[in-house]
Formats: sequence, C-alpha cells, structure tokens
Amino acid sequence: MKEYFVVINGKPEGPYSTERMKELGIQPGTFVKTDGMDDYKEAQEIPELCRLLGIKTSVSQPQYFASLDVRLLAVIIDYFIIFAIYCLIALPMLLFVDDKQTRIVIALAGLAIIPIIKMIYSIIMEASARQASYGKVLMALKVSDEHGLRITFSRSLVRNLSKLISLATLGLGYLMGFFDKRQQCLHDKIAGTLVIKERLL
Repeated sequence: MKEYFVVINGKPEGPYSTERMKELGIQPGTFVKTDGMDDYKEAQEIPELCRLLGIKTSVSQPQYFASLDVRLLAVIIDYFIIFAIYCLIALPMLLFVDDKQTRIVIALAGLAIIPIIKMIYSIIMEASARQASYGKVLMALKVSDEHGLRITFSRSLVRNLSKLISLATLGLGYLMGFFDKRQQCLHDKIAGTLVIKERLL
C-alpha cells in the first residue's frame, strides 16, 4: 500500500498510510505526493487516491502551456536519443560491411528511418501514462486533451500524423502557436490537444 506525504498548513507531513489519511479528512484540493512522484498534486488528480478516500474528481482546466521554444528543445532531445540509438545499431553493421556503396546506403538510411521512428515513438509515448516522450519528460511537459486529461492512442495518432500538415504549410502550422493563447499549433487544433507544463507549487 502506498504512503503519501501531505501538505498540512503549508508544511509537508508524513508519510501517511491511506487509513491514516482517511482520519486526517483529506480534501480534494489537499496537496499530496508519494516518493515516486516528482511534485505534489491535488488529491483529486490521483485516481487511486480518489477511489480509496471516496473523493469526487473534478476536471480543472490546464493553466500552464508550453512555449514553442521549450517544445522545440524537447523535440531536439528526442531526435538526439533516437539518433544515438540508430548509431549504436548502424555502427557494427558498417564495421562488418566492406562494400562502399552498401556503407553509404546504411549511413543515409537514417535520414528516412529516424523521422519514422520518431513519429511512432511519439504516438506511443504521448498516449502512455507518462503523456510525453522522454524529451518532453525532461522538459516537464505533457500532452493532454483540452481538459488536461491523458489522450487516447487514436488521438495521439491523429496529432502526430497531423504534424505532416503543419510541415506541408511550410512551417506555418507550427508558427500558429506563437499567436495562440494556449500555444496550440495546427496539429494540436486538429487533434484537440495541448502541450502543458507541470504545475509548480
């Protein structure tokens, strides 16, 4: 059974078992966290805790949206990770191939393969419990629906395929984010998604 730290009168206390937390009368807006969580969250944001304590969840609208420069940095990190993995796989192949033309093909294949892998990886990771690729995780970003909730696989698929439309507009689909109060690019608007920042205390 998980134990939770609880913010009481502005100070973190605990850890407490869920039985003890029932006695404390935890409210939906009480900030709690476990050792495995990066930051405190409201009790109503943790489904497991809501079930155990009988808390009725309420959907709160996201307030903090990721700027395009931070999102770009997350994309660069993701491409770097994928490129490094590709190099680890391709390098042994290059060492055992003598034909120069084959070596060139293996080296250049990454130009086609890496973007495809990046799209598949993003689709899976953004629909996962993390709601983000590792680049976004490192930048404390998440992809959500317009209510701040986790997106489905199908919505993640639409979002990432719609990036091709954003690219086809010569990048104007991405630049839309600069003029949108929620920093939504064209593919975000098509899929009904947001890229949000973790809330800080």
